[in-house]
Amino acid sequence: MRTMLDWIRFALSAVLTVFGLFVLITATLGLFRFRYVLNRIHATALADTLAVLTILAGLALAWGFTPVSLKLLAVVAFLWLTSPVASHLIGRLEVTVNDQLPLEMQVEDSRFVSVEKEADQEVRQ
Repeated sequence: MRTMLDWIRFALSAVLTVFGLFVLITATLGLFRFRYVLNRIHATALADTLAVLTILAGLALAWGFTPVSLKLLAVVAFLWLTSPVASHLIGRLEVTVNDQLPLEMQVEDSRFVSVEKEADQEVRQ
């Protein structure tokens, strides 16, 4: 009976890991497919959190309930907290620096772009 549970645990961890790799590869293709930084951020920022969660959950399941699996869960929590912040900062940098943004894509709120550029100019002075 013990070996049957080990096989089930192995199969579940393999499925989670392979699914996470599939999501990561899909995000990478989206990164190369899109032309502009904001589109690339959107394609990768949403997928990397799911990919990291499933890959590390698969590894934690493979290890069982050990201190290693607790460390993997801590890594997931850290990445889930920092990834959206990093994506947001990169997006704000693109809005601030790119003068051709309204020509490259539809800007819903042009006031936001002008406010960001004015704030950036004030910081530089």
